Amino acid sequence: MARSVFARPAPRANWRRRYVAWLVLLDVLAALAASRTVVALLDEADAGFWDQRVLGDISSFTLVANVGVPAGWLVLLVAAGAYDRRALGLGTEELKRVARANLAMAATVSFLALGFKKDLSRATVAAIIICLLVYTLVARFAARVVLRRVRRTGRAAQKVLLVGRLSDALALHEVVTRNYGAGLHPIAIHLPRHPSPGARVTAPVPVYVGWDLVPLVQQLGADTIVVCGPASLESYELRKLAWQLEGTGLNLVVVPQVTDVTGPRIHVRPIEGLPLLNVDEPTISGLSLLAKNVLDRVTAGVGLVILSPVLIAIAVAIKASGPGPVMFRQTRIGHEGRAFKVWKFRTMYIDAEERLAALRDRNESDGLLFKIKDDPRVTPIGRHLRALSLDELPQLINVLRGQMSLVGPRPLPTEDDDYRGDVRRRLLVRPGITGLWQISGRSDLTWDDAVRLDLHYVDNWSLLYDLAILWKTVSVVLARRGAY
Repeated sequence: MARSVFARPAPRANWRRRYVAWLVLLDVLAALAASRTVVALLDEADAGFWDQRVLGDISSFTLVANVGVPAGWLVLLVAAGAYDRRALGLGTEELKRVARANLAMAATVSFLALGFKKDLSRATVAAIIICLLVYTLVARFAARVVLRRVRRTGRAAQKVLLVGRLSDALALHEVVTRNYGAGLHPIAIHLPRHPSPGARVTAPVPVYVGWDLVPLVQQLGADTIVVCGPASLESYELRKLAWQLEGTGLNLVVVPQVTDVTGPRIHVRPIEGLPLLNVDEPTISGLSLLAKNVLDRVTAGVGLVILSPVLIAIAVAIKASGPGPVMFRQTRIGHEGRAFKVWKFRTMYIDAEERLAALRDRNESDGLLFKIKDDPRVTPIGRHLRALSLDELPQLINVLRGQMSLVGPRPLPTEDDDYRGDVRRRLLVRPGITGLWQISGRSDLTWDDAVRLDLHYVDNWSLLYDLAILWKTVSVVLARRGAY
């Protein structure tokens, strides 16, 4: 394959440049807002800058607060890779890089104060660092929400050529098209060889067999090549392809055979040019788990106090809507197979259990759960509560008692003996009020998908992962996706 095919680097996607430009603007505004917040809240904010003028009536403090802080913040974000296209818009890597830039900001301010012998207020330094982090993260979360909405329409996505065996390519096509937020838009599949000579290949996108990859990418206008598994290309073919893409601005992505394992558990260990993937064992104990339990109980206690007016209003509405108790309690299987009573607002008529047998043949679930759309057992007010997941707020009581967590696998009303094989791994952690199942489709998920997501969470959980799930839960609940 001729190297001259890509004599000129391919231009980067316009949407990515625009998105980065918006992020830069948001980060500058976040830095300015942080400075103004600290000045407004702290009388001693200008300590160490008294009676110093640098440009007429402009004080050095004003210059630092309105120019130095935003400029320094941008430099540190760039240095931390917070604008790297590989980290933007998905996952936690972007947020980690913002956090690293924030730590660098704290260190930089401290060193500059020491070097210039400025007696800065410690409260001012702490406040500016905290405000910078909070405002920037909020701005970037807002940018992600907008980006996801744009990507839902098919725009602002990388045009992807899938390379590999047909079965692997089709499986990956299903995953990336279902997760539109990833920003990957498959436009074609390339097969190194025909899977079955003479047979007709059926796929949702055009399929090319045995083409020269480099001119094919140029013809299709793709900006990303995804090799679906290391077995899809020989090692020398993959290396040659990487050489030919040098300087083109195109992305080369290789999907490993390791699945449902997130980045923090994967480390690359190169040995004589061979990249070995070291997969750490899941961590379900230690200080992180202790911190999760403490955070759960504190948040649940505070939440019950703050939400008490809402809880009382819902209870009154349920009681006024008809006969029956306000609360519904049912046995669920929790951590390590221990049974407990889950608390929920009652959303069904009081004879729901008696009417269940007559509805069994309408079950739309393929697993241990029973679910149907427009369930006739659900009360009118119950439908509204379920749509916004308000019926699950009393589960904060279970969290406070240590029976549940804010984030975790879904608690199921079944017997412990029903958990066999891989499904039993769900019991290694406490069940949660929300989880990956909640933000990935809720009741629209199949049983296999729900189990896969729960196991993925068990194997890869972290405090940062929990915070990301909690944040996304808000948008999913407000959009009422998969709720019935």
